[in-house]
Amino acid sequence: MMNQLITIMGNLERLHRSLLKVALEKTSVIKSNEVLALDALLKEEQSHLAAIVQLDGAREQLVHQLYAERSGKRVADVTISMLLDVLEGAEREQLEKSRDILIEAVQDLKYQNDLNQQLTFQSLQFINLSLDMVRPAPPSHSMNYSKNEVQGIRPSTGAKGAFDTQA
Repeated sequence: MMNQLITIMGNLERLHRSLLKVALEKTSVIKSNEVLALDALLKEEQSHLAAIVQLDGAREQLVHQLYAERSGKRVADVTISMLLDVLEGAEREQLEKSRDILIEAVQDLKYQNDLNQQLTFQSLQFINLSLDMVRPAPPSHSMNYSKNEVQGIRPSTGAKGAFDTQA
């Protein structure tokens, strides 16, 4: 069972590295503003995420089984760290190494995704700025009658308009 867990963690690391490659491609696509290419990368990213979720479920199940087997306890939320606490020797070293490699891959991916998020936000800000420059600004003072004046309500300033003078 331990070999299965190490294999699954290795597969998770490879999937995260592959997803990192997609994220790197996404960075260049965002910079070059290629919307169709970005859409294709997002679909590829979704398939990677589905595989990661499936493998992570299997990893979680194995961690539960191994922890129950090695510690003699059944716990609802078992972590790799908890499992490491009940392991010894080569198994512990092997699992620690796999964990550390996977954590590094996840951190690299997180960094790249944060960068992509910032680039996307900046692109949206640029688009909004461009749209604001193209759109006409709303007039601050209308040269036409206001809604109140059309309905017969006069402004309460006390000043009479040009047509309100006595003849």
